[in-house]
This record gives sequence, C-alpha cells and structure tokens, in this order.
Amino acid sequence: MKQLCGIDEAGRGPVAGPLVMAGVILKDSIDELNDSKKLTEKKREKLYDLIIENSIYHIVSFEAETIDNLGISACLISGLKEIMQTIPDAEYIFDGNTTFGISGLRCQVKADVDVPEVSAASILAKVTRDRYMVELSKKYPQYGFEKHKGYGTKAHIDAIAKNGLSPVHRKSFKIKSLEQPTLF
Repeated sequence: MKQLCGIDEAGRGPVAGPLVMAGVILKDSIDELNDSKKLTEKKREKLYDLIIENSIYHIVSFEAETIDNLGISACLISGLKEIMQTIPDAEYIFDGNTTFGISGLRCQVKADVDVPEVSAASILAKVTRDRYMVELSKKYPQYGFEKHKGYGTKAHIDAIAKNGLSPVHRKSFKIKSLEQPTLF
C-alpha cells in the first residue's frame, strides 16, 4: 500500500512575495494538525518543527517574478510535479478543487482540514512563506511585510501607493484601487 502524500500551498493570492508549496508524508501521527489558517502563529511554529522531525517532505517556492512570467497556474502545476517527482511512489492528494490535469493526483476541497498529511503540508508552506516575508520586511521595511505577509491589506496598498512596487511585488496582479481611470 502506498503512503499518502498531502500537498498544499500558501501565497496564491498575495500581491507580494512567493508562492510556497509543500508535500508531506507523515511517519508518525501528530496531534492538533489543522488548516494552517485556523491555527495561531505560535501553534504553527510549534507544529512546523514536529512535522519536519516526523515526515518526509519537500518544499517548493516560486518568486514573484516567476509568477509574473509563467502565471500562477503554471507555477502550481510545476510545483505539484516537482513534489511528486521528489517524493515518488505515493498516493497524492492536493487541497482544492482541481488536479490541473495531472495524472496520479487527486484533489479534495477542505483536505487541509480533513487529511492530516495535507494539514501538515499547509503548515509547512505557510510557516515557510511567513518566515520569508518577515525576512523581506527587513530589506523593504516601508511595506510592512512582517504584518500582512504581502496580502492586499489597506496598509499594504497605501504603502504601494506611497512607495511604488518593490522587486518582490507581483506586477501581473492588478490592484483595482491603484489603477488609473481611462479617459476617452
């Protein structure tokens, strides 16, 4: 019987920073796993270390420039394929509603809540991405990445309006409140 490899991502929707994906096969069960968004930052950090110690895992990251050049779907497909190649001979389940046509992969809505391996992948992806955004905040303090992690909050949009886009912003993601009206 093949082991189950759960796959999830963090950072599909932000206007800055990377898309991070993780695949996880748990070697031992871990209590209190859940969708990373339903856990406190402190709990995610604690679980992150437990997952690393008790799993076979692979983490993939796509920078903003790659997302702009390839598109978010192509990055997701590439990440799924890389995880499946790096963690071979498993049964793969991806959180969401599409397999992007990848054979040998099944998807399940809310798998990050219902499937421990996907919950673990969700936590690895989110903690990895959040830590990276905190590091980026040191290089680009004017944007407040440590607070909003690159999502389009009012404070972040205001910072973009004041400072322009940084090299870690996704230029292909349109921010409606910053678009200039077209005059005819």
